[in-house]
Amino acid sequence: MQFSAPLKSNSKKIMLLGSGELGKEVIIEAQRLGLETIAVDRYSNAPAHHVAHRSYVVNMQDKEAILEIIRREKPDYILPEIEAISIDALFEAEKEGFNVIPNADAVSKTMNRKKIRTFAAEELGLKTGTYEFITTLEGLRDASARMGYPCVVKPVMSSSGHGQSILKSAEDVSKSWEIAKEARGDASELIVEAFVDFDYEITMLTARNGKETVFCEPIGHEQIDGDYVFSWQPMAMSEVAKQKSQEMAKTITDGLGGRGLFGVELFIKGDEVYFSEVSPRPHDTGMVTLITQSQSEFALHLRAVLGLPLGFTFYGDGASAAFKSEVDNCVPVMDVDNSLFSDNSYVRVFSKPEAHKGRRLAVVLVFEEAQKALKKSRELIKNIRDV
Repeated sequence: MQFSAPLKSNSKKIMLLGSGELGKEVIIEAQRLGLETIAVDRYSNAPAHHVAHRSYVVNMQDKEAILEIIRREKPDYILPEIEAISIDALFEAEKEGFNVIPNADAVSKTMNRKKIRTFAAEELGLKTGTYEFITTLEGLRDASARMGYPCVVKPVMSSSGHGQSILKSAEDVSKSWEIAKEARGDASELIVEAFVDFDYEITMLTARNGKETVFCEPIGHEQIDGDYVFSWQPMAMSEVAKQKSQEMAKTITDGLGGRGLFGVELFIKGDEVYFSEVSPRPHDTGMVTLITQSQSEFALHLRAVLGLPLGFTFYGDGASAAFKSEVDNCVPVMDVDNSLFSDNSYVRVFSKPEAHKGRRLAVVLVFEEAQKALKKSRELIKNIRDV
């Protein structure tokens, strides 16, 4: 375990469990509000470590190691920012009187696809695609045959698309099984989902402060292998579909409870809305709000946690594009073309200590009419390259 010298302060204290690029923005917003900040992750020099008052490096699955840090620091708020974390530590911390955001039960449900899907579909009655849970290769073979092809296979616990695949035919069963088993997280059980015939998918960012619930403009996004690559705001959709999306987002976030910002992922087919997933924290597709709103998703998250008013101004349309490394490099260096810096575009570099192929290292943000911004972001992202 590594940690820096303590800072003496009488301010409120937040602790991030997970310190990636999203956590970095949360820390920055927390410090703008005068909070004392602690960032914890499994590796040193994680993005949020660079800006937090103090940082720790620890096995995030080690219950006692996590609790030791919590008891040492005594944070006012604990913000889990990743899925790969000891949920037992969160339940114990909550039992000891610490404030887990939004709450330990919500984190437990949302980090496990089986728990959140059965909660949404069977307890709350939200519309979802057909699904089954399986634990064996033969079970995958049988379930996919019942679902029909294509269908989607995911570990019940993983993040950023790891272990996810589209099973296009019976010949792909063994390959999808191996992909799922190689994922980080818990791949002992898989969810097999019938392919929803949707027109597009959105993220409905939803913030709760204990008094009110607010929604950001819907965010459209594109994913490759379950991981975000482009997002734009707002997504053009009918008022009926937008209203249904907000209602579904409120139902799931009310059901989970607590305070903070949630990223609710939904499939849209015409005016029909299907629940997909939800994260009880800022969402990667929501990085576009850094350029489109007076209060980004990260600022709204902190306001919601602190019980502050959630009003904000939507400045206008925008888009984001993720830059992913094409190389393995222990000292990542990127060449960024000057074209990325204009009156309506810029780049944010995450400063991750290592690169590997497919790892997200930066994001391009463009402020313009949504489809024009998306087109420009597709062009600009080509002007970043690994060195």
